[in-house]
Amino acid sequence: MSSPDPQVRAARNKSTSPPPRGPVVAVTGAASGVGALLTARLAASEEVKQVVAIDERRGECAEAEWHILDVRDPAIADRLRGADVVVHLALDLDLETDAAARTAYNVRGTQTVLTAAAAAGVHRVVLCTSTMVYGALADNELPLAEDAELRATAEATGVGDLLEIERLARRAPRAHPGLNVTVVRPAVLVGGTDTALTRYFESPRLLVVAGSRPAWQFCHVEDLCSALEYAVLEKVDGELAVGCDGWLEQEEVEELSGIRRMELPSAVALGAAARLHRIGLTPSPAGDLAYTMYPWVISGSRLHDAGWRPAYTNEEVLAQLLEEVSGRHTVAGRRLGRKDATAAGAAGATVALLGAAAVVRRARKARRRI
Repeated sequence: MSSPDPQVRAARNKSTSPPPRGPVVAVTGAASGVGALLTARLAASEEVKQVVAIDERRGECAEAEWHILDVRDPAIADRLRGADVVVHLALDLDLETDAAARTAYNVRGTQTVLTAAAAAGVHRVVLCTSTMVYGALADNELPLAEDAELRATAEATGVGDLLEIERLARRAPRAHPGLNVTVVRPAVLVGGTDTALTRYFESPRLLVVAGSRPAWQFCHVEDLCSALEYAVLEKVDGELAVGCDGWLEQEEVEELSGIRRMELPSAVALGAAARLHRIGLTPSPAGDLAYTMYPWVISGSRLHDAGWRPAYTNEEVLAQLLEEVSGRHTVAGRRLGRKDATAAGAAGATVALLGAAAVVRRARKARRRI
């Protein structure tokens, strides 16, 4: 009896061989937001062997192995043993969080995760910041290259924390030889998010600073998760920017949203924003305004070269954002109740806030004269 054809033998061996062993991936911040979406995505992937989920509470993904602890706890090193890749998504960028407490959590958490990953023998850590780290400046190219200089300052909400995380990422391979770090930077993130930039679209009028040239680029959370998965599976590495292809000019945003603009001189807009934040009327510092004034659009060429493509367009993501914020009323970053917004009127709410800042300033001057 003749032996089977070599191709037949190869086919039989292939059919009986075990499936390829993918990486064991640990995800911090796995119980909510992007972390929860990524955990579920990786748990369902045939290219991932196991998902270790870490958070201060248990999430809904039953397929993951859960560990409940604060990412600043050095005991996290024990939970990371056996993991090949760590995706660190436990960040606090809440507008209402005390700034000092937010920085302490974000920076210390990232430091601890990087040190723990190295101690546990993890070979890759994926960090997530934002394209905000490039800075919004009048002379920015359209679009920016991913290796462009990070020219942001710490004046916008959370950006100082993100810049420090970027610095930790650059230092990590030197401090921990053998540890590779990939940084993923999404554009304006949309999909269950609440930031100063998503609140911009909750206003009755879109504030436009005279002489500015805004350019809007969005990133759907599902596209961010697919880009993070690319990084996890080592299909791409380094510093990666992720967002929809191209961008929208301010006029296009106004046409698509149906929200009219309210234009103010730069000195008035920036001065009022600074005063309102200083006296505690709004959570957004004046630095947030720059991101609605100047372009900070990125090319995303590295992901594209690796074969990744966004599933959403800027137009589609803007439409989803407008649907999510429908019924909310925000002026200068401050959420108003429906009754307040209705009473204030379209532009009246902004005028009221500006007036409140002026009244407080006059009152302070009067007290100093007494």
